[in-house]
Amino acid sequence: MEFPLSAENAGGTQDFLLKLRASQLTDDALLDAFYDRIIESYDYGENYLILVIHAAYDIPGKSSDGSEMFDASDEVYEYLLCSICPVKLSKPGLSYHAEDNTFGERVRDWIVEMPDVGFLFPAFNDRSTDLHSILYYAKNAEELRASLVENLLGAILPLSAGGQKETFQTLIEETLGEERDYEVVKNIHENLYEMLEEKKDSPEPVTLDKTEVKKLFAHSGVTEEHLEDFDRNFEQATSSSSSEQPSFLATNIVNTRKFEIRTPDVVINVNPERSDLVETRIIDGRRCIVIGIDDHVEINGISVKAVAKNQNEMF
Repeated sequence: MEFPLSAENAGGTQDFLLKLRASQLTDDALLDAFYDRIIESYDYGENYLILVIHAAYDIPGKSSDGSEMFDASDEVYEYLLCSICPVKLSKPGLSYHAEDNTFGERVRDWIVEMPDVGFLFPAFNDRSTDLHSILYYAKNAEELRASLVENLLGAILPLSAGGQKETFQTLIEETLGEERDYEVVKNIHENLYEMLEEKKDSPEPVTLDKTEVKKLFAHSGVTEEHLEDFDRNFEQATSSSSSEQPSFLATNIVNTRKFEIRTPDVVINVNPERSDLVETRIIDGRRCIVIGIDDHVEINGISVKAVAKNQNEMF
């Protein structure tokens, strides 16, 4: 997540975190202020533990051939890592008491669980310190703890994974209007899937901003007439995002496991690589979904022939 300019001014949240990092966690007053900010912003009704560490990483240099040189550092990456972990009583149960060779009630302890939220400041991008960004983690992608992000970090909260998917679907519906053509929607899915496949070996996630989404729509067959109101539709669809430049993570807006077609009575799941097998046609005056098949077809686990004895009678 990126800091807005206001957070980078003197007295802003980024400035506070920089002072905390510079103190190496030895300033009790700064630490108390940090804990107070979390307590005021983190809405959690049970016990929790605030873990914060200061550390430094000596970034290895790189030779002309791209190999790392651990004895030639280019930069020292100094950072804060904070985790907020629920603390809960262990479950009741029986345990073995070795001293008297018996089983009895287990002593319940307060257990520190895996982090609910956490952050790394500053972010580490392109093998270097990025003071303008922060890496944020939430156990539940649909509960990003907006109050904590805004009040403690002062960063720009992105849409959640589910929010991105819902917003993107709304954008498609609003752009195409009532004339939502099956082929166009399928093309959008296929083009997104191809983008992910082309960059699957890249460490950087595939993201699409407003310009890239508009290009995707145009490449997928959305007419210029429908794209005339795209900018307005995009602003309306992403209005719930606090980001100045909303973007979509490709993995959040396309299902890489299946291509699903749903009617009130039928659900069709297709390998996303073979969405080309499905098309729409008018047959005998009825709108139909046609699926191309090979010789291997199963019905409820039973292998059947794709064509009946009478070659003109499809099963």
